[in-house]
Amino acid sequence: MAKHALIIVDVQNDFCPGGALAVAGGDEVVPIINRLSPGFEHVILTQDWHTPHHSSFASSHAGRQPFETIDMPYGKQTLWPDHCVQGTAGADFHPGLERGRAELVLRKGYDRAIDSYSAFYENDRETPTGLAGYLRERGIDEITLAGLATDYCVAYSALDALAHGFTTTVRLEACRAIDLAGSLDTMLGLMKRAGVTLA
Repeated sequence: MAKHALIIVDVQNDFCPGGALAVAGGDEVVPIINRLSPGFEHVILTQDWHTPHHSSFASSHAGRQPFETIDMPYGKQTLWPDHCVQGTAGADFHPGLERGRAELVLRKGYDRAIDSYSAFYENDRETPTGLAGYLRERGIDEITLAGLATDYCVAYSALDALAHGFTTTVRLEACRAIDLAGSLDTMLGLMKRAGVTLA
């Protein structure tokens, strides 16, 4: 029998209004996710969990500004404001998010040298987080994603989930986007063409 998991992506204070990397309307996903969550057998949370002075922070690169792009050993990297630093209030989950049913909190982006958008791989596209193995061992073969941000961590997670063979849906009403230089349309197109269900 197929098992279905809800993966709630990075609903953290720094991605909500007033946070260091606020996504417009980021907090609006909280009541929607809280309504969706009880309908799933399995609930998993992801949490951006950066070291201080992380290599993806613009502040770690002299003369660079947030949202510039640089070349890293693993490819192109957008530079971000310092956000979701381990142990800070900004890294905490939004206080309104109901987390009691979550069976796993997957922390990502804690390797100082590599950013991690996807819940499945770091941005070198080679280092797994272990999530695929966890899902398989639990017999889960279908996942739905919700959270922040549509065009980065949600989209990369959805594409990787599909590549791993999971039936994958993104609940767009429970996501909000950064939309940096047209990134939302780009990633929606990529997900649709790959076979992700956009609900």
